[in-house]
Amino acid sequence: MIELGWAKTTMPVGQLLVRSGLAGALLGVATTLAFAATAQTGIPLVGALIFPVGFAMIVVLGLDLVTGSFALLPMAVMAGRATVRQMLVNWVLTFVGNFIGALILAVLMYVALTSAGHDAGGPIGDKIRAAVAARSAGYAAIGMDGLITVFVKAMLCNWLVCLGVTMAIAAPTVAGKVIGCWLPILTFFGQGFEHTVVNMSLFPLGLMMGAKATVGEYLLSNEIPVTIGNLVGGFLFTGLALFLAYQNREARVAPMPEARPVLS
Repeated sequence: MIELGWAKTTMPVGQLLVRSGLAGALLGVATTLAFAATAQTGIPLVGALIFPVGFAMIVVLGLDLVTGSFALLPMAVMAGRATVRQMLVNWVLTFVGNFIGALILAVLMYVALTSAGHDAGGPIGDKIRAAVAARSAGYAAIGMDGLITVFVKAMLCNWLVCLGVTMAIAAPTVAGKVIGCWLPILTFFGQGFEHTVVNMSLFPLGLMMGAKATVGEYLLSNEIPVTIGNLVGGFLFTGLALFLAYQNREARVAPMPEARPVLS
């Protein structure tokens, strides 16, 4: 994990933006698929069972999500493999790339689901609008308690997401990586926790489809506190916790080996 965190900080900017853009888009596709499954079956757990396909594709392809970097890069910094500046620059670039990819996907899905604005998107559109309103205007309506709620949900979310990354790293085969990431991702989505990159496509799509919320409510009551909560959860519960649990002084001072394919 330390080695992978270091490798992310050495990646060329253009390559990082492409990887993170693709990751944001694939996660958006998985999100709309989960809402489609929920709308078709009436069972939210079915959507949660299907949703991890996006993370599985991201992990196998070695793409970049800022949420995974919230755990891996601090480990590289603590081990002396990377600097704080390198970590912060990578976080900003990965966040921007994720947002661009997710936003492009949201526009494409809006066209696909609404026939370019000629209808409301059917049951899938209803589910998306309801979720966006509840998780932005709904949090805003209860003030500070809403911010606390969304922050805690975001911490819990990225603890599980980063465990999925860790389990994928531990698995030596593609099948093992898919299964390893599937279990924690299913757990977070099934409980309605908050993931910043998921919301980068879900909320713009919902707003374009007429959800009863504003851009300001989305940013202030969801995206910003969710990003901070994801950072705290990923760092504390996975990056720092595993670093302290498995740290090895000899490994920390050894020369950095050649970088391997980077998992998100």
